[in-house]
Amino acid sequence: FQMCYALTSVTIPDSVKTIGEQPFHKCFKLGAFNGKYATVDKRCLVIDGVLNSYAPAGQTEYTIPEGVTTIGAYSFEGTYGLVKITIPKGVTLIDDRAFEDCTNLKSVIIGPSVKKISAYAFSQCKALLEITIPDSVTSIGRYAFDLCSALISVAIGNNVTSIGNNAFD
Repeated sequence: FQMCYALTSVTIPDSVKTIGEQPFHKCFKLGAFNGKYATVDKRCLVIDGVLNSYAPAGQTEYTIPEGVTTIGAYSFEGTYGLVKITIPKGVTLIDDRAFEDCTNLKSVIIGPSVKKISAYAFSQCKALLEITIPDSVTSIGRYAFDLCSALISVAIGNNVTSIGNNAFD
């Protein structure tokens, strides 16, 4: 359903077993998921703890719901209206390109359980001003904060043992 610009809601029937990467990419008017895998607030699809998709319509701030352990690859990619994201305790992985190209994202609060920020996770978040990486993080992937041109302050926790190539390019 990529680039279905007029799509406003999706109902996932119980018969669905899997959902691939980027199924609702650039569906900017999508405001709700219903049925199987939908979160209580109807904003996300979560499969076995992995946040797979996000419904961005009308949202500027969002807190990842309880029960999510992984923010899946591409799950928020290109969500232009998002300004602030809060990643709570319980999330351990921010997967590849999870927030890539969220060009208006200014504020990211990373919770105390995140262990890994994967490749390109926040790449091209051109409005991101500062980032605090908690002590729980041990690995920052390559190009994780690539092209974050407004970034003026980075605080890296004490337990980071690996920073990938061009992580802050």
